Amino acid sequence: MKTDIRKALLELFSATETAFVSGQTIADHLNCSRTAVWKHMNALKEEGFLVEAVRNKGYRLEQNTDQISENELYLGLKTTVIGQKIVYHPETSSTQLIAQQLLHQGTPEGTLVVTNFQTAGRGRLSRVWLSQPGDNIAMSLILKPQLSMQQFPQLTFLASVSIVAAIKEVVGIDAQIKWPNDIFIDGKKVCGVLTELVSDPEEVKAVIIGMGINVNQADFAPEIKTIATSLRLASGETLQRSALIQAILTKFEAFYQQYLTEGFAPIKRNWEEHALQFNKHIKARSLKGVLEGEFKGITDDGVLVLQDANDELHYVYSADIEV
Repeated sequence: MKTDIRKALLELFSATETAFVSGQTIADHLNCSRTAVWKHMNALKEEGFLVEAVRNKGYRLEQNTDQISENELYLGLKTTVIGQKIVYHPETSSTQLIAQQLLHQGTPEGTLVVTNFQTAGRGRLSRVWLSQPGDNIAMSLILKPQLSMQQFPQLTFLASVSIVAAIKEVVGIDAQIKWPNDIFIDGKKVCGVLTELVSDPEEVKAVIIGMGINVNQADFAPEIKTIATSLRLASGETLQRSALIQAILTKFEAFYQQYLTEGFAPIKRNWEEHALQFNKHIKARSLKGVLEGEFKGITDDGVLVLQDANDELHYVYSADIEV
């Protein structure tokens, strides 16, 4: 099924939600024959969708699997920019690398690169991000905002609050954020965010936000078992990854529009409300040594503010944080 036809068909079913759509309505929408409609619906059925056909009523379409695909993600997605182009790979080394390649091809803002299995995922400071096939989410979102160089780090915090809001909506769990870019549940890491700039000597061309989320992973290697968790372990339920991705995209678009119109202040407040270490005693370990004190929030540049025992404020740009 061609991409444009497929997307038009899924948009039609998304607009009608769970209602039946007549074959003639679909034919008129796609500008094709009733026979072609039947073929298109069978193609979706083969892909894993639940297609219900009733005489004199038409077709009804529902997601029926946890398989991630472009079609699964388009069905029910209610955004206008974010995720309106989706590039899916069953397996890839890194969605960040694919996103960089797409940028050179002129892909539009809001393009999402997603995979069922990432073999060479990485996090902040080039650390390895481990993931199991078919259990988790690995994706990269491309943005092209007109921002100053100092503003770009703010997008990492925007992504974090979007993920926390989506987890709350889909899973019903209150997650917390550990500065600068990790999502925690019950003291264990469940998600990481990696923001990378694509620029030339004159200007920043785009931002790629990578997101890795442990969703249905049931166990972890011994060396990380005490520090990592998944949404399945936290909730006791197996979750539909496509539904969570859609929620993240929807939340991100809402926060992104708020950010572009109102600035960083509302995003900053939201982030601090969910900060794991806010107003707590922390240690900030960096190459310069260890700082101890109370975490007082972040600056507009995303810099951590620490108040030591002498009430002196310190600004931490990069460090590992211990609560």
